[in-house]
Amino acid sequence: GNHVWRNKEIYKILEDNHKVLRPANYPSGTPGRGWTIINKNGIKLGVLSLLGRIFMEPLESPFKTARKELACIRKETKYTIVDFHAEATSEKVAMGWYLDGIASAVVGTHTHVQTADERVLPGGTAYITDIGMTGPFDSIIGMRKENALKKLVTMMPSKFTVAENDLHINGAVIYIEKSSGKSMMIERINEQVVI
Repeated sequence: GNHVWRNKEIYKILEDNHKVLRPANYPSGTPGRGWTIINKNGIKLGVLSLLGRIFMEPLESPFKTARKELACIRKETKYTIVDFHAEATSEKVAMGWYLDGIASAVVGTHTHVQTADERVLPGGTAYITDIGMTGPFDSIIGMRKENALKKLVTMMPSKFTVAENDLHINGAVIYIEKSSGKSMMIERINEQVVI
């Protein structure tokens, strides 16, 4: 997503691990890759990472990049998931409609707040605006409430630290038809974790 370059260690990880992605709509020559094929029990799944542009960095068009990269991925598999890391809900919804019938699923990420709009679009693309986060629910998007509130109320710098209470796993289970690569169903997951 948009925080990919914050730690120097990521450069080596991106070069060495094909399962760790950076958004595909960064300019050519950027370290790492924007998509991968995961092979599990003989079934190949293509995963494409994209970064939105509204309220984010001015990268290449995620829409044009999506079509171009999905054409490459679909040469290897018809099962494709697009992780669209974007701030604006409208941009995510637009991507879902733009890729309806092309991608098996479009899942939004970034806001850390799971939305309740999961559905399968008419062309067979499973869609959810934001899949949420795995982390502390008793927080402000994963950070300790006190620190985040201090910054928001006083506008003074405050170090954000990760909260540790009330862990939840957010995600989705997507059922993809084997013969067509189209989605049949998407189920939202929001489960509390007891440690």
